[in-house]
Formats: sequence, structure tokens, C-alpha cells
Amino acid sequence: MIHLKTDQEIEILRENNLLVSRTLAEVGKNIRPGVTTRELNRIAEEFIRANGAEPAFLGYQGYPASVCISVNEQVVHGIPGDRVINEGDIVSVDVGTFLKGFVGDSAYTFAVGEVSTEARRLLEVTKEALYKGTAQAKVGNRVGDISAAVQEYAESNGYGVVRELVGHGLGRKMHESPEVPNFGARGRGPLLKEGMVICIEPMINMGTKAVVFERDGWTVRTKDRKPSAHFEFAVAIRRDGPDVLTDFNIIEQALNTK
Repeated sequence: MIHLKTDQEIEILRENNLLVSRTLAEVGKNIRPGVTTRELNRIAEEFIRANGAEPAFLGYQGYPASVCISVNEQVVHGIPGDRVINEGDIVSVDVGTFLKGFVGDSAYTFAVGEVSTEARRLLEVTKEALYKGTAQAKVGNRVGDISAAVQEYAESNGYGVVRELVGHGLGRKMHESPEVPNFGARGRGPLLKEGMVICIEPMINMGTKAVVFERDGWTVRTKDRKPSAHFEFAVAIRRDGPDVLTDFNIIEQALNTK
């Protein structure tokens, strides 16, 4: 069942996702060598609560933290803890909020200090794959048009596209229909209609597409232990084109003033 949102509901979703963007900016300002992922989780949770929302991830299907923090070879769903961030790491931070009955959900992968040329390129290609997928999020297209745009761009640059994890609808629940894979065929999948809100989230590996689910029941890492990057937009489908509810400019301006 795909729930179409009213304009008013989309504005509440926008409010959530702008708070997510601001939370990601707050975390990004504090990512530096020597900080633990647990400390970053604390910063995010306090910021979310200080802005009148609740962390949507905390307790979700038993998840034990307020954000997901995945470092280097970790693809997604890394549980914050004692891991120390080092110079040259890439760190995916995935944040969810619950405010006024709706959910916000976005992710950004940060470069810590001077990262390798290969890691920098992975981040650039993954983010560009997100933009190319988002450009297809318009009335009359199908989910497969988004999926194919992400896959074609990532694979044309020699990267692996994760199959086991996908984007999703977003609304009163964090994961609604439809699923939005990062691979697929143009012209296939659910029809995109005005009022749909979806999360597009490429998870792109430097090496093989294969992943492993760790014993903690949450963390997903690359099978070959090469780095992975993850960026996520919440997008409303509008008659005049995609309406991105997430704002990476907030994050990037914060990083530029570090």
C-alpha cells in the first residue's frame, strides 16, 4: 500500500528532513580523529531532542542507538560504540527523526581529514549517483528509472552496487512502500505518482557488490573489506519534478566552517 501525502503532510516531512540535515551538520562538525562513534551518537541524540523531536532509530526493531555510524568497510547500520575515528576514514552517518507524527531519514558520508584519492572519488561518484537517481523521481516515471540511473552511473565508474539493502517510502513510518532499489531496469517497478515521498539512498562499494551481515545483527560490511559510501535524500514526487526534502547545503556549509 503506497500512501500519497497531502501538501501539508509533505511540509511536516520537510520539517523533519531539514532537522535531519541540521543534525548531520552537527555531527559532521564534530567528526575528527580521536572521537568515538558513541560520542557522535550522543551529540546527535541531544541535538534531535533539543529541537523537539525524537530519534526515530532508537529502539526501531530493537536497534540500540539513535543514529547509524558506519566506518570505511561498513556499508550501513553500524552501531555506535568504542570505535575511534581516524584520519583518512570515511564515515557514513544515517539519522532519523520523529516529529509531529512523521519521520525524517537521510544519510551523508563524511571524509575525515585527508582521505585517499580513491576514497574521495568513491564519495563523489556515490553522491552523483544519488543526484542522477533523484532526477528521475518525477510523475509518470517508475521506480526502475531511479534504480537504473543509480546503477548505471555507479557501475560505469567501476563500483559495486549493493543489492541486499534498498531505499523506501517515507511517511508516518520509516519504511513504507515502495522499495527503491539501487539497481534495476528502466520502465519497471511501481509508477511514481504525485504525493509519494521516497528515500533514495545509493550504497556503493569500492570493490565487489557483495556484503556480509555481522554477528551483532545490524552492521553490514563489504565482503572484500574495501570502503563503501552511502548518501540518502528524502524526495517528494511533484507534478513539476522532484522536491528534495533533505538539504545537503546545510551539511556542507557546516563542514566548510570547521
